[in-house]
Amino acid sequence: MTYPKEWTQKEFLENKQKLEKEGVEVLLIDTILSPIEKAETTVYNPYELKNYPDGSLFVFYCDTGKATMDRLQEYQEKFPTMHCISLKGGRGYWRKNMQLLETPDA
Repeated sequence: MTYPKEWTQKEFLENKQKLEKEGVEVLLIDTILSPIEKAETTVYNPYELKNYPDGSLFVFYCDTGKATMDRLQEYQEKFPTMHCISLKGGRGYWRKNMQLLETPDA
């Protein structure tokens, strides 16, 4: 499966839910040592991140999304067996009360 270079918060939440049901680990990676309120984040530590299963998906964020987008190629080279994506708008656009609503299956 191919992934875009960046996801919005909504895309992150929707895809995380879907991919984790398929057994893919999806992590929100904090590159600025500033966790997002009401979100499960993992601090950027290359040594620990390399221990995740191949095919895991890392969504990197900074304050605005610009720095992580600029460094996306570097992340992809550092984690060649993982999927790397930048969070569009970064921490600044994150809405702490946004959540997905359950929809009944048709």
